[in-house]
Amino acid sequence: MKLHYLTTQTTDPEERGSAIGRTYGHFLARSGSRYLEHFAALGIPADQVRAIVDRSREALAAWHPAQLAESDAIAAGAHLEPWKVLAIGARTEILAVAPSAGEGECSTAVRVPAAGAPETIQTWDWHGDITTDGLVHHLVSESGHGVKLFTEFGTAAKIGVNDAGLGLHFNILSHRSDSDAGGVPVHAIARRILDEATTLAEAREIAASATVSASTVFTVATFRNGVAEAASIEVSPAGVGVVAPDADGWIVHTNHFLDPAIAEGDTMRETSTTRARYAHTSAQLAEMTELDAVGRAFAFCGTAGADAPICMRPDPALPVHEQWGTLLTIALDLPGFALELHAGTPDEAAAAGFDRF
Repeated sequence: MKLHYLTTQTTDPEERGSAIGRTYGHFLARSGSRYLEHFAALGIPADQVRAIVDRSREALAAWHPAQLAESDAIAAGAHLEPWKVLAIGARTEILAVAPSAGEGECSTAVRVPAAGAPETIQTWDWHGDITTDGLVHHLVSESGHGVKLFTEFGTAAKIGVNDAGLGLHFNILSHRSDSDAGGVPVHAIARRILDEATTLAEAREIAASATVSASTVFTVATFRNGVAEAASIEVSPAGVGVVAPDADGWIVHTNHFLDPAIAEGDTMRETSTTRARYAHTSAQLAEMTELDAVGRAFAFCGTAGADAPICMRPDPALPVHEQWGTLLTIALDLPGFALELHAGTPDEAAAAGFDRF
């Protein structure tokens, strides 16, 4: 995956969206086309895709109309039909109705030290044939916060920080309550948390205010007045759960629910590597403390190195829509208001280093 860096100054969502659409229309068109092909390969009928997009549009318009205005402006700038851009933005809501839950995406680890800023790292695992290019965007939100985020072209946000000292990691989940109801896109929730929230309580309030049809988890960390906090906010149509750090200050999250009540409805399939990645990361935590991003990436892999389960590589023997790879490794610097990014696996990041944005 190739990363593209953009800085915008406007606080107007339509101006911002138009700039994104005009600048990156080619990538948006290609991503939209490949997502529609991916949905078809997963057995989701085209008319169901469109119906979910339309219902998600209605939900987003009611919950946060500024984001819908930005999405439509992106489409106009890229000369695309608005629903095709929103099909990317609501891709998790569409994937929620696939006949069986997929592999899952992403492994996250966040430490809250007794003194000092949170230490974070995450992999983003997805299909490289769909997302050949990603967006790293520095923007100014309507609330006036500076925001730096990584996302796919067409999705509102995935992972990022704001200048109020809040950072957010993002992992997909799967629950029996997921449906084709077309709720507020979970990527829109991530964006609103980054745009507006300054505390864990505010992040949870934003997440809980959205009616969703798909599940995900937002691992939020804050650093304000020298105090670090973090929690994983698990969201599903069945409810919201909050997972606190363990006794050593760590939160690990992959792609299964950890809140005991909501976990009863978890539907991530048994063949997923989510539990292997969770176990591997948990075993590495003692080696991951008080390190810079490069050291953290190295320790994330441990002695397994490139063979660690968190370093996912596509299996060419499988159909394209079943080939998963780690496309990005990212760490958040909350006091420095910065992202540390490497377009590849953690072992590659440990060897080559990170770009700072």
